[in-house]
Amino acid sequence: MISDDVTDERSADPFSDFDAYSALPRLAGLSLSPDGTRLVVGVSTPDHEKTRYTTALWEVDPAGTRPARRLTRGAQGESGAAFAPSGDLLFVSARPGPGRDSPDSGGEVPALWLQPAGGGDARVVAAPPGGVRDPVVSTSGTLLAGAAMMPSATSADTDAEIRERRKKSAVTAILHEEYPVRFWDHDLGPARLRLMAARLTEDVTAGEGTLELRDLTGHAGRSLDDEGSWDITPDGRTVVTTWTVPESGAMQRRTVVAIDTETGERRTLASDPDHEYEAPRVSPDGTSVAIVVYRRSTPHDPGDFWLGVVDLAGGEVRDLTASWDRWPHAARWTPDGRALVVAADDHGSSPLWRVDVTSGEPTRLTPGPGAYTDVRISPDGRWAYALRSAYDSPPAPVRVALTGEPEVTPLPGPAEALGRVAALPGRLDEITATAKDGTAVRGWLALPHQAGPADPAPLLLWIHGGPLMSHNAWTWRWNPWLAVAEGYAVLLPDPALSSGYGIDFIRRGWGAWGQAPFTDLMTITDAAQDREDIDAARTAAMGGSFGGYMANWIAGHTDRFSAIVTHASLWALDQFGPTTDDAYYWHREMTPEMVEANSPHHFADAITTPMLVIHGDKDYRVPVGEALRLWWDLLSRSKSEDGTSPHKFLYFPDENHWILTPNHAKLWYATVFAFLAHHVRGEEFKPPEILG
Repeated sequence: MISDDVTDERSADPFSDFDAYSALPRLAGLSLSPDGTRLVVGVSTPDHEKTRYTTALWEVDPAGTRPARRLTRGAQGESGAAFAPSGDLLFVSARPGPGRDSPDSGGEVPALWLQPAGGGDARVVAAPPGGVRDPVVSTSGTLLAGAAMMPSATSADTDAEIRERRKKSAVTAILHEEYPVRFWDHDLGPARLRLMAARLTEDVTAGEGTLELRDLTGHAGRSLDDEGSWDITPDGRTVVTTWTVPESGAMQRRTVVAIDTETGERRTLASDPDHEYEAPRVSPDGTSVAIVVYRRSTPHDPGDFWLGVVDLAGGEVRDLTASWDRWPHAARWTPDGRALVVAADDHGSSPLWRVDVTSGEPTRLTPGPGAYTDVRISPDGRWAYALRSAYDSPPAPVRVALTGEPEVTPLPGPAEALGRVAALPGRLDEITATAKDGTAVRGWLALPHQAGPADPAPLLLWIHGGPLMSHNAWTWRWNPWLAVAEGYAVLLPDPALSSGYGIDFIRRGWGAWGQAPFTDLMTITDAAQDREDIDAARTAAMGGSFGGYMANWIAGHTDRFSAIVTHASLWALDQFGPTTDDAYYWHREMTPEMVEANSPHHFADAITTPMLVIHGDKDYRVPVGEALRLWWDLLSRSKSEDGTSPHKFLYFPDENHWILTPNHAKLWYATVFAFLAHHVRGEEFKPPEILG
């Protein structure tokens, strides 16, 4: 059982001891130097108090010969790595530095730092009052970054003055004039994102000056949002960025625009009422832009995704992969401009593909299972670098051959350098079942090593969120191997609505969440329970977000499970729709009739299975009102004379859709396993002592 005791993370089994588990390095974000000799990745580990994760930058050898080495050690962490043409490393950090040490210096907001390529201390090169994010540097040395500024600010100085007045007046109120007002876990405004540009001059890279950031966009309101992305042409003259435009009825859609870095003049590259556009990437010669095209969904059509290319000078978007029945993620150009390298979900994996820019023909680059993210291409076009994960391996740096036979080479990473490469406590099997309509339903089954006919394991049905996603990658927050270490077998299915199986597989559950997704889950659970290494009499179901919705639906439609855990879940769809942070999307998802037919709260009277409800108050995607209403609906139906019930409610006032801090995540797992042990194994309920 995951305990409250503190142990040596290096010697403890990370899947039996959460302190050791939380100490495993968590990798995200890759950046490659212009000459291709340096690969930098962000590595998150708990701070000394183990109450938050901090990220340091590590260097990985692209050739795979040298061990990884740590580059930064700030207590506040570093992220957003980018390279200057000189090879100097730029990154974002809120750590203190010269002029940022005093309480009023703004050191709590992220500034832009530069670490010389030849070694030496990093220093601040830009520190706007609202912080900086996502730096991108052109081949010519023009830097592009986002910075949050107050609506009426005309410069960094006036922005600082406005912030100081609000601070002294103790004013936190925000006046909204447009939708949305929140995003995932934070309020939007009053400061909003702007794009800033600067020239990386020789005096800056030589350590003698700071960047003069120029405001390219002015106050753009929601046009530049938290999910937006941008790129810059090699000559530094033009920025391409996503740009959100308003529509009637509080709706909005995403377009792509080009902005002149000298004049700030903006022109539209891609805009269509029936489509949205994401992830613009400028070609190596600066003449074309690759984008992800999204045909907007309706209650009767799930929409579609494909890659498109548009000339930077203007013109129609050329659909590149519209006939490919897979949904691509953000793409990267090969140096010759002849192809794009992209990840796309495919039957339980998310491999890399090479897409020919002329024909649109996709060619798979990575064999076997695995999900690839953070793609970077070597300047000679021979290699792609990425982070690869799978359900049996956490994200780690790899090199992928772009020519010749498929080849994926692991690179020595931070986990090896830290001595924190963990052995799994079980094995992973693929499992399939056939739905009533003849559709194949696929999943993974993570099993303890000892599971077999003589010692069958209790089963946990583990339902993914999304719902437009797939069980194909490692997850830190819902990690099945911690449950496997407790002796459970964990079923990880991809029911209807999952990605990677084609548009018709998604269409099976579109607008009908309680139908094919539910029956698919029951069908593959039947197949798992038929195995000799599974104890069919001891089974529970768990899910978060959309998976929590399914857990709630299951609770009202079957009593086959011994316990159900529902996290950040949708309960009353009529209530959820107008209160989520993206109601404009939900408005297109279901008709009122679909909402009525698929809302779990209508079946509260049928629930007899003990439920553990979990929710964070700062969850704005699925507001906490869903959990409060579910909790009331469960307890108000209690038949016990003394008012007791088998249900529990684990509430986190300062967590969001995910439970992110190490201390709370440890408590989450311990509470979940105590609840399951009680109802699935018949043990006494022993919640973590820290809960009092």
